Amino acid sequence: MPSPTKPIIIATRGSALALAQANLIFDQCRAAFPKLKFEIKILKTTGDRLQRASLARPSPSLPKGLFTKELEVALLKHQADLAVHSLKDLPTELPAGLKLGAVSKRVDVRDILAYRDAKYLSAQRARPAVEEWSPGHSERRGFEPKAAVRDLPRGATVATSSTRRKAQLLARRPDLNVVEIRGNVVTRLQKLADQPELDALVMAAAGLERLHFQITPEGRLQGDAVPDGLLATALGIDEMLPCIGQGALGIEIRESDERLAVICERLNHFDTLQCVLAERAFLSAMGGGCHSPVGAYGEVVGEHLRLRAITFQNEMACRGETKGPLKEPIALGQLLAAELQSRSSQRG
Repeated sequence: MPSPTKPIIIATRGSALALAQANLIFDQCRAAFPKLKFEIKILKTTGDRLQRASLARPSPSLPKGLFTKELEVALLKHQADLAVHSLKDLPTELPAGLKLGAVSKRVDVRDILAYRDAKYLSAQRARPAVEEWSPGHSERRGFEPKAAVRDLPRGATVATSSTRRKAQLLARRPDLNVVEIRGNVVTRLQKLADQPELDALVMAAAGLERLHFQITPEGRLQGDAVPDGLLATALGIDEMLPCIGQGALGIEIRESDERLAVICERLNHFDTLQCVLAERAFLSAMGGGCHSPVGAYGEVVGEHLRLRAITFQNEMACRGETKGPLKEPIALGQLLAAELQSRSSQRG
């Protein structure tokens, strides 16, 4: 067991979402091990510093693990003991000496489509004396509640930093103008609210949930830091397959540290781990990184694991699905990758 006197350091990025996730793990650690001391250590990653770098078209000079490297260095130097990541940001190949110690129970894996409320904009234009109104805002375009991707007008501009989302959007709506956007969750929502050149934004539902934002039954996006006048619609799995590991948190630890392994045993959610192991095995076998145009979603069905995936590696959508034993996730991911690679090569 870990020493009850020496604090166990939980490393995290400093964004609001990262801190919310780290505090979630912190609370779980305190509940499971009330006699131990835990502390959160905030580190700035390369991805945090390079806010202007493109994630959709990454430069060959950009290192892997944009949002994880500094946390991993802290683990290896014993400056931290646990690193909390959005699992979708964690590369499938980890540095020597580190391992994925635990995976949290998954929350909503879906993506959401956010957009401006047409009625709200109309009311703002009718009251030009309102302090936040400006002539430029009159150019902003709004939509009705519960709009879907199919409802967007021809040529609408949709923002996302994900090659996976971009590829799936254009597969359904090749007329859309899909542009890149950077920044934390609130920053991206504010850009959508303010910038008339943007019509909609696609982002992960999990990030909204962990920041305690919610989509009301009427379709309004609400939360303490959510800009006024935004609506949102959850996109179905069949419409937008999620990123590998989306909705789950990954806890990374030193490979040989048994005291941390004991903690991770209490933090781990078995079903989620099996699902994301299949997804990560699929991505690794496809030869892709976190920014590849690949999506996959594993779910437990009885005693089996169902895995659905999509790849655009030859610029054409190639979908597949398979099912296998719950306790053999890696083999299942590799099997589906081989199938899709075979199909893609035949098309090419």
